[in-house]
Amino acid sequence: DGTECYEYILLYTDDALAVGENAEHMLRGELGRYFELKEKSIGPPKIYLGGRVRKVQLENGAWCWAYGSSQYVQAAVKNVETWLAKEENKEWGTLPRTDSPLPTTYRPELDVSQELQPIEASYYQSLVGVLRWMVELGRIDICLEVSMMSSHIALPRVGHLKQLLRIFGYLKKYHNSELTFDPSEPVIEEKDYEVKDWTASEFGHVQGHEDLPSNMPEPRGMGFVIRAKVDADHASDTVTRRSRTGFLVYLNCALIYWNSKKQASVESSSFGSEFVAMKQCCEYLRGLRYKLRMMGIPCTGPAYIQGDNQSVLANTTIPESTLKKKSQSICYHFVREGVARDEWRTSYVSTHENEADLLTKVLSGLKRTKFVRRLQHHIFGTI
Repeated sequence: DGTECYEYILLYTDDALAVGENAEHMLRGELGRYFELKEKSIGPPKIYLGGRVRKVQLENGAWCWAYGSSQYVQAAVKNVETWLAKEENKEWGTLPRTDSPLPTTYRPELDVSQELQPIEASYYQSLVGVLRWMVELGRIDICLEVSMMSSHIALPRVGHLKQLLRIFGYLKKYHNSELTFDPSEPVIEEKDYEVKDWTASEFGHVQGHEDLPSNMPEPRGMGFVIRAKVDADHASDTVTRRSRTGFLVYLNCALIYWNSKKQASVESSSFGSEFVAMKQCCEYLRGLRYKLRMMGIPCTGPAYIQGDNQSVLANTTIPESTLKKKSQSICYHFVREGVARDEWRTSYVSTHENEADLLTKVLSGLKRTKFVRRLQHHIFGTI
């Protein structure tokens, strides 16, 4: 329609993805001057980084790109079955058919089974690498479980490998999964994100003023709404008592980032672990906003963050609140400063509606099914 915009070429090793009005000309005329391109591969994207790309129409009528990892998952499962079929590996049996990656009661840090032999330990490490790549390709449903098992690649045990094979058994049964990058603008309930007056607080001098990169290019395009959901599982590691952070990030209605990771510090309360998780989510959002602005993409409004800890949310949004515990006050002031700058706003979401729960706790049953269906299409078939 004549609106000025930027064009992009995304490169990852030998994969190139062009985004623009005339993408083919960009590939041939710009990239083709420096690299030899495979003629058969030039066209609308079909495969990118091992995943299948296609255009689909959603139930709301919007057209969007979809990204599926089924082909990669099936190939990985087949390789594992080939390994299990070898005579020297018959003791490991076959892949179990299961409805969840891990049992809800399993704790890998408490597994005291026999240590793996060097060859099997090396195979365990390679399987963890394969699973990590699946998570990158959109398998959010195994993100937590893979993170838990990755903590033991230095000294894997027999029980750890058995549980890893269970994850592959789950993937064999539920290989069909697809992420859809819905461009529709979400409905934001502004009343849930009330803007307070920070004038009399320690952040009165920065109220409403977000630091912008001095050398960022002129923003072009339509922009979007940034949203996030965050959660923490307090003292989830039964040996070190470190908590776990999990959060999801959306651009409009498209899920673009997911994270599940143990926290670096041990927190004495769920309030502390939830505040650390909120800070880690806010740090990522600050970096994301900077990156997008440096690419010329508009970021005008705040990011909208939802969490399920009422105390944390109250302390981030009420200017008069105070916190004196040093270990938590760093997170406290970091998040509050962003709220004062209107860089992000926070509100409450019930734990039964917080999909980030999937990244901090080993779930099962209807709650797990509901969350996974919201994030990944086709995985459990039709409802």
